[in-house]
Amino acid sequence: MEGDDFLPEGGKLPELKLDARQAQGFISFFKKLPQDSRAIRLFDRRDYYTAHGENATFIAKIYYHTMSALRQLGSNSDGLSSVSVSKTMFETIARNLLLERTDRTLELYEGSGSSWRLTKSGTPGNIGSFEDILFANNDMQDSPVTVALFPVFQEGQLYVGLSFVDLTNRKLGLSEFPEDSRFTNVESALVALGCKECLLPADCEKSIDLKPLQDAITNCNVLLTERKKVEFKSRDLVQDLGRIIRGPVEPVRDLVSQFDYALGALGALVSYAELLADDTNYGNYTIEKYSLDRYMRLDSAAVRALNIAEAKTDVNKNFSLFGLMNRTCTVGMGKRLLNRWLKQPLLDVNEINNRLDMVQAFVEDPELRQGLRYQLKRMSDIDRLTHALRKRTANLQPVVKLYQSCIRVSYIKNVLQQYDGSFSALIRTKFLNSLDEWLTEDRFGRFASLVETAIDLDQLENGEYRISPRYSSDLAVLKDELSEVENHINNLHKHTAADLDLTIDKQLKLEKGQLGHVFRISKKDEQKVRKKLTSNYIIIETRKDGVKFTSSKLKKLGDQYQALLGEYTSCQKKVVDDVVRVSASFSEVFENFAAILSELDVLQSFADLATSSPIPYVRPEITASEEGDIILEGSRHPCLEAQDGVNFIPNDCTLVREKSWFQIITGPNMGGKSTFIRQVGVNVLMAQVGSFVPCDRASISVRDCIFARVGAGDCQLRGVSTFMQEMLETASILKGASDKSLIIIDELGRGTSTYDGFGLAWAICEHLVEVTRAPTLFATHFHELTALGHKSGDEHQHVPNLGIANYHVGAHIDPSSRKLTMLYKVEPGACDQSFGIHVAEFANFPEAVVALAKSKAEELEDFSTAPNFSDDSKDEVGSKRKRVFSPDDVTRGAARARLLLEELASLPLDEMDGTKAAETVTKLKSDFEKDAADNPWLQQFL
Repeated sequence: MEGDDFLPEGGKLPELKLDARQAQGFISFFKKLPQDSRAIRLFDRRDYYTAHGENATFIAKIYYHTMSALRQLGSNSDGLSSVSVSKTMFETIARNLLLERTDRTLELYEGSGSSWRLTKSGTPGNIGSFEDILFANNDMQDSPVTVALFPVFQEGQLYVGLSFVDLTNRKLGLSEFPEDSRFTNVESALVALGCKECLLPADCEKSIDLKPLQDAITNCNVLLTERKKVEFKSRDLVQDLGRIIRGPVEPVRDLVSQFDYALGALGALVSYAELLADDTNYGNYTIEKYSLDRYMRLDSAAVRALNIAEAKTDVNKNFSLFGLMNRTCTVGMGKRLLNRWLKQPLLDVNEINNRLDMVQAFVEDPELRQGLRYQLKRMSDIDRLTHALRKRTANLQPVVKLYQSCIRVSYIKNVLQQYDGSFSALIRTKFLNSLDEWLTEDRFGRFASLVETAIDLDQLENGEYRISPRYSSDLAVLKDELSEVENHINNLHKHTAADLDLTIDKQLKLEKGQLGHVFRISKKDEQKVRKKLTSNYIIIETRKDGVKFTSSKLKKLGDQYQALLGEYTSCQKKVVDDVVRVSASFSEVFENFAAILSELDVLQSFADLATSSPIPYVRPEITASEEGDIILEGSRHPCLEAQDGVNFIPNDCTLVREKSWFQIITGPNMGGKSTFIRQVGVNVLMAQVGSFVPCDRASISVRDCIFARVGAGDCQLRGVSTFMQEMLETASILKGASDKSLIIIDELGRGTSTYDGFGLAWAICEHLVEVTRAPTLFATHFHELTALGHKSGDEHQHVPNLGIANYHVGAHIDPSSRKLTMLYKVEPGACDQSFGIHVAEFANFPEAVVALAKSKAEELEDFSTAPNFSDDSKDEVGSKRKRVFSPDDVTRGAARARLLLEELASLPLDEMDGTKAAETVTKLKSDFEKDAADNPWLQQFL
C-alpha cells in the first residue's frame, strides 16, 4: 500500500523552519546525545514536533508509511534525516509507543538552537508524563504495571523475588516463589498483573540461565529494562515506604519481614519510578502481598490460544473474549476490572460462587439489572478523576465530576436496596454495607459540603467551573469591586449612546476582547456621528464589521477592570488549588466507590451477556479441584456463536476421571477439532472468572492452570521456528502442569518429519498420562495415537487408571460423488480414515493437483503394504517412507527415549568435571544403543 495515504490532507507535513545557523546548532546538539536504540526522541517546536536520524526513519516508515516524508536538515555531508510531526500525529505516536508497542520509550525535548532539555520521558510501564494525552481516551483496557524481578539460586533451588508498582492506582505488591528453569511462574505473574515493563538486574548470578526468562518476558510483550544490580537493595526500604504508604508503618514492617528476595526488587522499583521524588505520592500508596496461589495461572500461549485479549487486528470486537464481554460494561473502570479478571480467574470455590450468585441475581431480576445500568451509564471514570486530583494538576472540572458521580452512588444504593430476591443478604454484605460506610456525613458528606460551598454550581449550566464568591472573603471583596466597575462601564455605555444619539446594543455595542473594553458601531452609523466621534473619542480601528473606538473614561475603567480581574484570577487560582488539594484528601472515599461500582458494572455485564446471547448461558456448577469432573453439555464457543451468519454446532465435553480424563481427538482438518478444544478452555476460564457459560449444562472442577499449545503465532518473526516454538511451549507444560491443571494441545509435531513428530507426540502423551495426570484434550492428525486408548492393563500397573478415551470430529463422504461434508460434531471413538485429499477438494484445490495427490497417496500406500521390509532397489528415502512400526515398538521405544532424556536432564553437570561428565554420558549412550538394537522404531534415530 502506498504510504502517502497516511500523510495529512493535501500530502503536506508541517514545514521544518530552521535557517542554516539554527540547523547547524541543532545538529551539533543532537549528535552529542547518548545512544539509546529504544528511545524515540521528539523535539517540541511549539506549532509542531520533529524527529531526527534513525528516529525520523522509524516514524516515516511506521506512521507515515512512506520515506517521502523525510527531509534533510543541514548540508548533505553533515546533514541529518528529519521528519516533522503535527500535534495530532504526536498524540498518535505517543499512544502507540506507550500503550500498544512494548519495544520503545518516548522522550520529549524543549528548547531552541543548540540548547535543548529533556522535559518528559515515558515507558510502557511509566506513562505519567504523558497522561494528559493518554487519559483523554477512557478506553484504556488496563493501568500500566511495572514489575521488578530478582532471581537468586539458593541451595540448589532457583527463587524469584517479584515486586510490582501500579503508578496510576498507586499500588505496590510483593511476592517470592520457587521457580523452574522455564520461569513459568514469572510468565503467569506477568500475564495476571498486566505488566508492561520489567526490570531485571544486568549482572545476575552466572549460575542462572536468563535466556528462558528473557524469552518469557518477550512472549508477554513486555519491555525489558536492565538496571544495575546495586539498585536492587533493601536498605532503608521500610523508612522509605513509611513515607509513601497510607496509614501506620507497623503493618508495612510486618509485611516486609515476610520477604527476602522481593525486597531488592521493590527497592529497585522505588528508585526507578522515583516515588520519593514526588511529594504527591506521600501517604497515597497501598502495599499488598501478591499470591500466585489465589488465581489460575495463564501463560502468554494460553492467552493467545483462548483469544482472551483484544488484538489490534480484530475487525470485530467479538473476536476476543474481552471484546465480547466488554460490550455491556458501561464505565472505563469497569472495563479495566474486566480485563484484570479475565487474566486472574479465581481458584476459591466460595469466591467463584459469590460472583455467580450476583450474576444470577441480575439474570433473574431484569429491573435490577436495567436500573443499575441506567445509573452506571451516567457515571464518570472515578479512578481516572481521582488520579488527576492526586497529581495536583487538576482544575475544578474533575472535582465537580467526582461530586456528581458520588451523588449518583446514593441512587445506585437505592436500586440495590429495592432487590428482595434470594441473594439480598449477599448484596447487603458485599455492597450495601460498604456503601453505607462511605456515604456517611463524615466521609462523603464532608466532600459534598466542600463542593457545594466552594463551587458555584449554578454556573455549570453554562459549562463554567467557578469558585463561589461566598467561599473566600478576599474573593468576595474582589468580586464586589469587579461588579462595581462593570456597573460604571455599563452606565458609561448608556451615556455614550445618548451622547451619540444611538440605540444602545442595537447600534452602539460594548465589547470586551484583546483590545480591552471598546465601543463598536457600523460604518453606516459612523458616517452619521463622525464629527462628534473624531472630536470627543479615540478611534482604534476600522474594519468591514465596523469601527471600534474608546474614550478616556472607558480606557480608565477598562484598565481598572483588567487589574481587578488579574487579582481575582490569581486569588481564585489559589482557592482552586486549595479545593483540589482538600478534595484529593478524600481519595480513599473515591477509591472505595470506584471498587464497588466497577465490580457491579462487570457483574451486570456478565448477566447481560448471558441473557442476550443467541442461546442463553447457564450457571456452572463449581467443585473443588480434588473432586468432580468437567462436564459441558451442549457447549459452544462464545466468540464464534456471536459472529454474524454463524450457525454454531454445540458439542458435549465429558472429561471424567478414570474414564475419559485424557481425550485424543482425531478427524479432518477444518472439521472443528481446534475450535472444540479451545471452547472447552474458554468455558472453564469463564466459569472461574464468575460468569455464566455458553452451555446447556456445566459442571466444572476448578483448575489451577490452563496450558495451551495451539498454533505457533508470530514466532518466526523472533527467529524461532514453528517446531522449536512447539517444543518450548510443550516443555513449559511438562514442567509446570499438575494434576489440577487443564491441558489443551492441538496438532503437536507438525514441524518435523512424520516419524519424529509421531514419536514425540506419543512420548508426550505417555508423560501426561502417567506423570502429569491432568485432564487433557489432545487434538492430533496422528491417527496412530488412538492406540493409547487400547493399551493393555499390565502396561499401566504402576499408576492408577487415568481414563484414556478416543473422540473424533464427524465428517461424511458421499459414496457416489465422493464429496466431503463436515458435520462439526464430536463423537466417541477414533477416526477411521484420513480426509486430507477430501479437505483439499473441499477447499477447491485445482483438479490436477488433487488428481496428482491421489496418485501419490496410492503409491505410498503400496509402499507401506509391501511384503519386503527393506527393498535394496529403493533409495534410502523410499526405505524410510515405507517403514511401518508396530504400536508396541513405538510405545516401548518412546518410553526408552524419554528415560534417556530424563537421565541426561538429571545429571549434576555443574558439579562434575569434564572427564567424569563425558564418561557418564558415554555410558548412558551405550546402554541406550543396546536397548535400541531390539527396537526398530528407536533404530531410525541412531
